[in-house]
Amino acid sequence: MESIQARLGTLTAEFADLDAREKLELLVDFANGLPPLPPEFEARKAVEDRRVHECQTPVFLWTEVDGGIARLVAEVAPEAPTVKGFVAILAEAINGRPAVDVAALSDDMLERMGLADVLGILRTRGLRAIVARVKRGFAEKTAGA
Repeated sequence: MESIQARLGTLTAEFADLDAREKLELLVDFANGLPPLPPEFEARKAVEDRRVHECQTPVFLWTEVDGGIARLVAEVAPEAPTVKGFVAILAEAINGRPAVDVAALSDDMLERMGLADVLGILRTRGLRAIVARVKRGFAEKTAGA
């Protein structure tokens, strides 16, 4: 199994030679792959503060660890397909891989994907907050591992 960094490298490479319109289209394609929120998380959403408040788009994240293996569960408002696509990319890179490896997520993902300029400063700030929340969530769950 490839590492989180290797998987992200592969995903990032898909964006490398695309123009702005194509990058947005690819994000929408990824958005379509984010599974719906499982019912047990829908119930938890009502009682747990899982919203990424720094993001204008309603984004809810759960960082789950089972036997040291990471699982990112997310719900993103359907009217924000670019944000949903980015979260889908994170989930694809993280899910099924060692949770301790999430700390290696690159802080310059958006720049490497060429998305920082395409998405604008407000959306980019929200996506950075999502990455930070994911890293922090897994760090808390793997502390001392």
